[in-house]
Amino acid sequence: MRPIRPTFAARGGRSARRRTSPVLAAVGLTAALALTATACGPSEDNAGGEPTASASQSADNKITIPDDLKDRLKEHGVDLDKWKNGAWKDWSKDDWLREAEDYINPIIEDLWDKDRMRDAEQPDKPVDNDISGDEGVTDPTPAPVRAQPVKTPYRENAPESGKVFFDGPEGSMVCSATVIKDPAHPGKSNMVWTAGHCVHAGKKGGWYRNIAFVPSYNDNGKAAAEIEGAPKNEITPHGVWWGDWAQTSDQWIAQGGPTGGEGAPYDFAVLHVTPEKGNGKSLEETVGSALPVEFNAPAATEIDGMTATGYPAAPPFDGQKKFQCADKPGRLSIKAGDPTMHRIGCTMTGGSSGGGWTALGQDGKPALVSNTSIGPVEAGWLAGPRLGKEAKGIYDSVSDKFANR
Repeated sequence: MRPIRPTFAARGGRSARRRTSPVLAAVGLTAALALTATACGPSEDNAGGEPTASASQSADNKITIPDDLKDRLKEHGVDLDKWKNGAWKDWSKDDWLREAEDYINPIIEDLWDKDRMRDAEQPDKPVDNDISGDEGVTDPTPAPVRAQPVKTPYRENAPESGKVFFDGPEGSMVCSATVIKDPAHPGKSNMVWTAGHCVHAGKKGGWYRNIAFVPSYNDNGKAAAEIEGAPKNEITPHGVWWGDWAQTSDQWIAQGGPTGGEGAPYDFAVLHVTPEKGNGKSLEETVGSALPVEFNAPAATEIDGMTATGYPAAPPFDGQKKFQCADKPGRLSIKAGDPTMHRIGCTMTGGSSGGGWTALGQDGKPALVSNTSIGPVEAGWLAGPRLGKEAKGIYDSVSDKFANR
C-alpha cells in the first residue's frame, strides 16, 4: 500500500495543488511498508464551524460540557475561546498532548462539512523500496486480490463501516473505521475500532485533533466531483460522531512514528463517540448494527477467509467510495519478539487504514478480527495486527470508562 501522509489542497476551487510531505515509511521486509494515513489540507479557515466544547448533548439537544472534559481542558491550560478561534492549529511540541491520559477532543460543530471531508483524501508519493530481510514467521507474499466496490447504499450493505476524519500538523487526514459492540451497553454501543496511527502520531508526536467518525460516508458512492452538490444526508447519512475518548496501545505511542512499521503489530485503537447533533440514540441504534470483536481468533492458517473493508484514496481510487477485499490470510512478522500480523492479498491503497477485517467468530457469525495497518509501496496486499490481550485491554478500558454513563 502506498504510504500516505497529508498533502495540501487549495480551497475555493475544486482542483487541488499538491505537494509532498514526509511519509509514514517502512521497515524490515522485502518490500517497503507504510502506515496509511490519507489526507489533504489544511484550510486557512475553520470551514465555517463554530466550536462548542462538548462531548455530549442534553435532552433538549443543546451541547453540554462533561465535567471530566472541563477538568482535562483546565489541567492542560486549554482556553475554549482560543480553541474556537483556531488555537487547535498550534502543533508546537509543548502544546501537542501525547500521553495516554491526555486525550481531549472538544466538538467543533460543522467543522467537518462535506467539502472539508471530501478534500481530506488526496495521497502523497510512495517511499522508496528500502526494506530488506524478514524475521520470524512470514508466509509467501499473497497474490493481489482486486478490491471490489461495496453495493450502495452503504448503510444497508456495510452499515458498521465508515470514515474517520482528523487534523494533524500537516493537514486534514482520513482513515476507515468500524462500529463495534460495547459489553457495558448491549445494543447501544458508541464504540468504534480503527488503527492507532489514525488517532495518535506515535513516538514523535501526540494525539490528533478534531477526530470524528462518519458511518456510511457518501452513502450512494458518488464520485468526488458530485459531492459538492449532493444533499448532506447522502454524504453523512447518520451524522458526524466526535471522539470524546480515544485509546491506543502503549506500544504504538512509544514505537510508532514517521519512519514506519515499528509498532505495527500494536497499531489498533478504540474510539468512544458522541453525536455532533444527536437525537438521544446511540451509534449502534443509529446505524442499526455493530460487530463483536474476537480477541482469541484461531491462527491465520486455520482461518478460511478474512474480509477487509475501507475507503482507499490513493490512485486508482478517489477516497470517496467503499471497497472490500476477501482472501485467505497468511502470516507476516516484522520484528522478532512482536506478535505476527495477519496478511491478505488486496489492492486497496491508503485511506483504507483502520478499516475492519472480519472473519467468522466462534459463534459462526462475522466478527472483527483485525484492522488495516500497513502494506507495500506497490499496492497488492494489506497487513493488520492480530488482536490479543493488549487489544482486549484497550477495548475493556474504554467500555468500563463509559459503563455508568
